[in-house]
Amino acid sequence: MPSFDTVLEPNLVEVKNAVEQTQREIGTRFDFKGSSAAVELKDHDIIAHADSDFQLQQVEDILRNKLTKRQVDVRFLDPGKVEKIGGDRVKQVFRVRNGIGSEDAKKIQQLIKGSKLKLQAAIQGDAVRVSGAKRDDLQTAIALIRKEMAQLPLSFQNFRD
Repeated sequence: MPSFDTVLEPNLVEVKNAVEQTQREIGTRFDFKGSSAAVELKDHDIIAHADSDFQLQQVEDILRNKLTKRQVDVRFLDPGKVEKIGGDRVKQVFRVRNGIGSEDAKKIQQLIKGSKLKLQAAIQGDAVRVSGAKRDDLQTAIALIRKEMAQLPLSFQNFRD
């Protein structure tokens, strides 16, 4: 029976490379000379430090630019609140999304059920497996999921006949 998996997985190697390139650019840019602006990657969190809100915004712009150049969708970034960490220094944590959350998985499952296509959607951990009798129905389901869940950078893997 044909099937595919709907997943939410960033390329973590490219994310790491983008963070390193951001750090390098911060070190060479004139407007960051003498500041304590920095970016670091810890597990699935990108932590940005800066001397002011304006500098933090510039660091975020550089990071988003580097991610885009490395073909990593910026929708993977889930920005946290800007926190003051003493003096004028601020920090912000960007969570790198990995895996479909339970609410989003249920939305995808309801979307497939409500589409009147002869398909089944099953939640399997942090992925959703969609299976059915016809390949055309599966391709229609992929287009429907992409259209309705546009806020998530979903990818589709293991398309099988």
